[in-house]
Amino acid sequence: MAAMTEVLSQDEIDQLLTAINAGDTESEAFKPSADTRKIKIYDFKRPDKFSKEQIRTVSIMHETFARLTTTSLSAQLRSMVHVHVASVDQLTYEEFIRSIPTPTTLAIINMDPLKGNAILEIDPAITFSIIDRLFGGTGTGTKAQHELTDIETSVMEGIIVRILGNMREAWTTVIDLRPRLGQIDTNPQFAQIVPPTEMVVLVTLETKVGEVEGMMNFCIPYLTIEPIISKLSAQFWYSSVRRSTTTENLNILKEKLSCVEVSMVAEIGQIQVSVGDVISLQVGDVVRLYNTRIGDPYSLNVGNKKKFLCRPGVVGKKMAVQIIKKTADLEQSELEDFSSDGEEVL
Repeated sequence: MAAMTEVLSQDEIDQLLTAINAGDTESEAFKPSADTRKIKIYDFKRPDKFSKEQIRTVSIMHETFARLTTTSLSAQLRSMVHVHVASVDQLTYEEFIRSIPTPTTLAIINMDPLKGNAILEIDPAITFSIIDRLFGGTGTGTKAQHELTDIETSVMEGIIVRILGNMREAWTTVIDLRPRLGQIDTNPQFAQIVPPTEMVVLVTLETKVGEVEGMMNFCIPYLTIEPIISKLSAQFWYSSVRRSTTTENLNILKEKLSCVEVSMVAEIGQIQVSVGDVISLQVGDVVRLYNTRIGDPYSLNVGNKKKFLCRPGVVGKKMAVQIIKKTADLEQSELEDFSSDGEEVL
């Protein structure tokens, strides 16, 4: 007995009955309608570990990293360097290893205080362009790819250490990351930091040094980033940015402003005169100042603001003033007395 492999829908049953009653029993009339539902294939061998929001946050963090790296490498290489985030994807570690060339520049990064390591892979074209530039060349590099010599490895270590400084700054709002360079390899098969099937997040950075273009890849295993996965959300990110703006940045601004020079003037008094009177002033003329009484303290102005009261005097052979109090400490009645009408003849 043949087993039924399909279950007819109610619409198909109605069509069948209608066709039988009408005498139209052609087999084409009984074909099931096409299923228009959109089905997403899920691969249990490579499950998604990162949400779209977390991927977006990682992308924002590394856009900051890309801007910092653009500035630092441009200054160090004395050449136009441009770095920007091309994509952020999640894939297996094996897929990442298969996607990069051999030989290449693979920097094993210790992600302290996070557990485990990450990998910063730099395209050979970019590596040799950087080396050529630092050795006094034009930065065109070489088409013949080879493993790095000891001197070239030492040069790239200096470049990568500077790049890691930018990475630490870009991750500040999420964690106080202290990335350290472990070693540099050229064969991807020797860089087995996690099992092949382990999921990783891969940040691909398009890099251009002069006229040479290539890729930098930053591979972070899920096991490494898992302790802070809850912080990779838009809500945590933007709240961290606001906290940083109101505390750390405010202290930095105060420190910078404390070194700014401003003008300070001890004001005896004021008077309004016409331009003609100023032009006609002669030596020996007397000018009457209003709003000032004999014996009143002077106003010590910082910029155009009255900040202190002071009295005139000398220090050695130089004229000086002695600060009595801040104007902010004066009561309203004292301020009114200080600004009342009066005269002083000089």
